[in-house]
Amino acid sequence: MTGDQIAILAILALAMAAFLSGRLRHDMVAMGALIACVAAGLVPAEEAFAGFGHPAVITVACVLVLSRGLQTSGAVDVLARTVLPDDAGRTLSLAALTGLGAALSGFMNNVGAMALLMPVALQLARRLDMTPGRMLMPLAFGTILGGMTTLIGTPPNLIVSGFRASAGGGGFSMFDFAPVGFVVALAGLAFIVTVGWRLVPITRAAAGEAFEVGSYLTEVRVGEKGKADGMSLYEIEAELDKAEAQVVGLVRGGLRVSAPRGNRRVQGGDVLVLEADVEGIAEALSKLDLKLEEQAKARDEEREKKERVREEEARRDEDEQRRREIDEAAALGDVALGPVSEPEPAPRESKTKEAQAKPGETGEGEAREARRDTEAEEVVLRELVVRPESQLVGRSARDLALRSRFGINLLGVSRNGRRSTTRLRTLQLQSGDLLLMQGPADVLAEFASETGCVPLAERELRIPDKRKALLAAGILGLSILVTVVGLLPAAVSFAAGVLASMVLRTVPLRSVYTAIDWPVVVLLAALIPVAGAMEATGTAELIATFLVGTLAQGHPVAALAMVLVVTMFLSDVMNNAATAAVMCPIAIGIAATLGVDPDAFLMSVAIGASCAFLTPIGHQNNTLILGPGGFGFGDYWRLGLPLELVVAAVAVPMLLLVWPL
Repeated sequence: MTGDQIAILAILALAMAAFLSGRLRHDMVAMGALIACVAAGLVPAEEAFAGFGHPAVITVACVLVLSRGLQTSGAVDVLARTVLPDDAGRTLSLAALTGLGAALSGFMNNVGAMALLMPVALQLARRLDMTPGRMLMPLAFGTILGGMTTLIGTPPNLIVSGFRASAGGGGFSMFDFAPVGFVVALAGLAFIVTVGWRLVPITRAAAGEAFEVGSYLTEVRVGEKGKADGMSLYEIEAELDKAEAQVVGLVRGGLRVSAPRGNRRVQGGDVLVLEADVEGIAEALSKLDLKLEEQAKARDEEREKKERVREEEARRDEDEQRRREIDEAAALGDVALGPVSEPEPAPRESKTKEAQAKPGETGEGEAREARRDTEAEEVVLRELVVRPESQLVGRSARDLALRSRFGINLLGVSRNGRRSTTRLRTLQLQSGDLLLMQGPADVLAEFASETGCVPLAERELRIPDKRKALLAAGILGLSILVTVVGLLPAAVSFAAGVLASMVLRTVPLRSVYTAIDWPVVVLLAALIPVAGAMEATGTAELIATFLVGTLAQGHPVAALAMVLVVTMFLSDVMNNAATAAVMCPIAIGIAATLGVDPDAFLMSVAIGASCAFLTPIGHQNNTLILGPGGFGFGDYWRLGLPLELVVAAVAVPMLLLVWPL
């Protein structure tokens, strides 16, 4: 054993100990290992940060951004409401939920898929009278299983593909993982749905679970030739019943009808007054192709403003043309000079509004509008409580000129279960009212501070945007298609998808970089040169020779099973991306020692790294359900251990069948 081999083994042993202790973040440990390798002369200093330009790292970052587009546009919410059954029993509901989670995880970040479907799982648990944990753990494991089916499903797959390319075999394609991954995922899901969920311990969810805020009173507009146009209120209420929303009023031609008759048919342009919670509002908009009235009104005002600007520009062009014609005619002596019409003065209305505004309000509104135009801020939903001493008490949205002064919208008001017959924009606010506000996050925070409101604990509130949802799904689908047909490498294809998402605003510009899980990116970029040092010093081959000769006794099938089991164990106690980066050189070395094709061994690393079911620290999805499910550290193995046995029993024969040695 050489000095370099001793050094790299010592560094890896210390890094593994740090990974297992959990006292330092994974990216810090990886960066420490990289710096130690540079200091020991194992990695050239000029190549220390080459991992940040590795295609696998770029692809991981881009997939995370594209996943955020699916999340913020509401595309997955619409899909979940479409696919999941409303009145099915436990087995069918579990199958639909975990199947949807697995399918989404194949094409978006599986942590994002888990976060999106968690509220749905909690709702299903309440409806089916199940503890939250018995719905959350199957969903978490299902999303982990789904990630192993495609190249972009999980970071370990990208790392494995990168190592294959480095070894001279070229990277794996998008669906090379599917033949084995799909069968393994299907077997795992079948076990979870039929038997596994019963093994989840019955626990009580932790305190501080999602809070209940009651129903909002909000207004939605019926679109011209939309789904609701021409429907009776009876038919609309039947559609809204599943969303736990109800129509409590109708506005037509500026006149409000309280408690309208059920046989009345609505028309395009009508405004329906709904009572529902936030999730119900989102579902109602999606089901019936409705628009929030305040949003629709804001768009109408914006269109009118643009039309006035166009008319003004056209009038100026016409005056300029007349001026030129008169000047030309005067130069030729054809006509006498006459007065040229001056531009008409600005409408008095704008002056009146400016005069009526409080000191500083006009400049303040213009400043905010300019800032929104230049920064393209992310529009979010927030819930604010009106305090007794708030400036909002006794004033309405119209009095406050929320759109012109702040650039925000009041979408709904929740008032202790009491209804009002007043239009939303003219409703006088009271102490204790809960307001559903829409606007840029920093502007809403400033508004809450200025007006004396208290923001509620932050939670995900999404109103689906059909146009953005279709664009986000289309961009991701096109990126995948370009990769599959081989027009562009995966990293370039998905980077182009991110650029398209930024241009088309399916991902808010401010969220592009916050969508990236930077600790994972740093972890991958730091460990790639370390893994290269293992191979360059011959350490990977040394470990492979020891494992093959001592444990596998020279049998390729036994060696393949051993790589799978060791990778699964490491993935349970350390980051799955780090596990893949450590095991890939060893797998390639074992294949070289045995004189067999390395593809089956690399695929076993990919599957093993994706199967972290024994602990809450093995995968982020396991960590996500720790609190909401009321789990302890030792609750995961009861379902996780049998599931890992199922995975191993199915994966080894499938690997030998699809990737023969």
